[in-house]
Formats: sequence, structure tokens, C-alpha cells
Amino acid sequence: MLKGYPRLSETFIAQELLGLEQRGHRLLFVSLRYPTEARRHPVHDEIAAPLAYLPEYLHREPLRVLGAWWRVRRRAGYRATLRAWLRDLRRDPSRNRARRFGQALVLVDELPSSVTWLYAHFLHTPASVARYAAAIGGLPWSCSAHAKDVWTSPVWDIAEKLRDCRWLVTCTQANVRYLRGLSNDPRRIELVYHGLDFRRFPDPGARRGTRDGSDPENPAILLTVGRAVAKKGLDDLLHALAELPADCHWRWHHVGHGEQLSALQHLAGRLGLSDRLHWHGALTQTRVLSLYREADLFVLPSRIAPDGDRDGLPNVLLEAQSQRLACIATDISGIPELIESGATGILVAPQDRDALRAAVLQLITDAALRGRLAWQGFERVRQRFPHNRGIDLLAQRLPR
Repeated sequence: MLKGYPRLSETFIAQELLGLEQRGHRLLFVSLRYPTEARRHPVHDEIAAPLAYLPEYLHREPLRVLGAWWRVRRRAGYRATLRAWLRDLRRDPSRNRARRFGQALVLVDELPSSVTWLYAHFLHTPASVARYAAAIGGLPWSCSAHAKDVWTSPVWDIAEKLRDCRWLVTCTQANVRYLRGLSNDPRRIELVYHGLDFRRFPDPGARRGTRDGSDPENPAILLTVGRAVAKKGLDDLLHALAELPADCHWRWHHVGHGEQLSALQHLAGRLGLSDRLHWHGALTQTRVLSLYREADLFVLPSRIAPDGDRDGLPNVLLEAQSQRLACIATDISGIPELIESGATGILVAPQDRDALRAAVLQLITDAALRGRLAWQGFERVRQRFPHNRGIDLLAQRLPR
């Protein structure tokens, strides 16, 4: 169960699903949304599992939804699930809640009889559909929780899903602590880091970058990969960059789309930064890999958004470190589980623009320190974050 598939920003999910296929699992992907991105990563083309789409908006496929209801309403679990959904609807009287029940009806109606388990990626809407469908169809279900879905879902909703699912995995120790505090059986919740497939992010070899910001003809290259949304803190970074000394020469590259992109570009213009910035939009994994290798410094100033949304352990930090790229990030959520400040990177407090500016300036101008942090970060990510460990655990839990 996926909110959308394929997605350029969710390579960690595709990597996991490919790994499960390679371990002998027969999968069916079910997406709550029709595809919106034409481009794909190479990993998507290696996956053999069939893909089904549920009706994203019920009113656009009324016969499909009504036909499913007519056939499913006599299932043994239907009435109890309907009552549970109505309780949820009273607490969350939204169109989103209504859509999830309609999608669950279609899923139960169209699900092949060979399916023996439902596994949802994300604790919010995909888990809602999985929970309702599993209850109607008499199937076990489990979930993988990540970041926004953990921190913006209502507590009551999370608690009931944790009660009903067989088990849940999540990608940071910070998430584990929070979710175990909401569960009647904390043993069901387990830490599984996403990790990296190092075949896709091979060792680039020793870096010999000596750029230190002193040469206007050879400026230091800064890189950020992340959606232009509030929790990424990109406005903090722009303000920090605007305060760097005039004789410090640099260029910043950003990869990603998002609802704040236009506002950020406008802010960059007001701060007089536009001629130093490159906005790439969404890119394939192959192109992002080349940008990691061209950059001198990776910066991701994550913060907690007003709605509570926050990063977990951003895969882009693992990717950057796998390419021997020194990283600056913030000390929130699972990021300190990867980066030890002063040893494998530099961490600053979220929204502390002065500290962020100072860290960026230090690593632009001190190429030797940058190299040491890059090497130590590379060693840590290779030793502690291979993707096989998590996939092996999931492969043991899921039925073949």
C-alpha cells in the first residue's frame, strides 16, 4: 500500500520493495493516487511486481466504488469496520477520511485471492486504507512509518492503528520512542533504518577538492537535495548565505520541487543571491549522484514545521556521505543518529541562522576539515547503514 507510485522522492521505498522481490516475495503494489511524475529512477524499472491504482477521488469513478460496496457489504467484517470508520469520521469529519473507506471497499473487492498480507508504507492515509481493508477482508496487516505521517497524525488515530496492526517498523530511534509511548504493546514497534544500496552509490574514490572560497573563478559548490517545504528550512539557509562575507565565493545548487519553491526564489532575489543559485527541480537518481560528486559541501537545515511535520533521518544525508561529501544539518529527529557533530559532520540548532552561517563559512574556508568530516561520515554510513540489514528483517516478518 503506497500513497503514490512511482515517486522520484521515495527511492528508499522502491529500494526496499526490490529487495523483498529479490528475496522471493511476490508483491502487488497498490497506490492511492494515479501517477503524477513521468520520470522514473532506474530502480523502478528493475521491479517486476504488478501495480494497481485505487480511485483517487470517489466521485470520479462512482460505479467502481458503488459496485465494490454492493459486493463487499456482506463480508463478515463489513459491519464492524463500518462502525469503526463512523467513529473515526466523527473525530475526523473530512473528505479524506471518507475517501479512505471508499478506497478500502474497492481494494477488498478487487484484491486477488492469493494476497495473504497487507503492508502499508506511511502511517497516515495508506495505513488507514490498509486497516479498513484488512478488517473487512479478514487479513493481517503491518506498516512502515517514516516522518510526516508519524508527527502530523492525530494521537488517537496512531494509537488505534498500533493496536490493530501486527507490527510496525520505523526509520529512526526518535520515532520508535514516540510510537512505543502510544502503543499498548511496544514490542510490536521496531527500528529499521532505510540504509543505502551501495551498488547504486559506489565509493567515488578520494576527493581532492581544495576550493576554499577565495577564488571567484573557482567558487565552493554547496548542495541541498530536498523538497521546498517548511520542514526543510531552506529560507533559513538563504538568510545564512546572504550573511556570508563578500570575499567568500560560493555557488548553491538545490534539487527538488515543492509548494514553497516560488516563494524561496523570490526571497533569494530580495536577498541579492539569485546569480549564485541554481534551482534544478526534481532530478533522477543518476543526475543527483553526479551533483553529490561535484559538490564540496552538503547543507540540510531541517526544522519542525508549524504543523508538527519534520524530517526523520533524511536519506539524502546518507547519500551525500556515501559520496564522501561533508554535511551540515540540524540536531532534530533521527539526524543525530547518523551525524555526530564535529566527528562525522556538523550539527546546528534548527532555525539558528547565525550558527548555520558560521558552520557553512567554516567548512567552505577549511578544506582540510571538510575532508576529514567527509571521510569519517563516509566510514560511518558504510558501516552502520547498509540497506540489506533492514530488508532482511522485513523479509523474515512478511510471509512469502
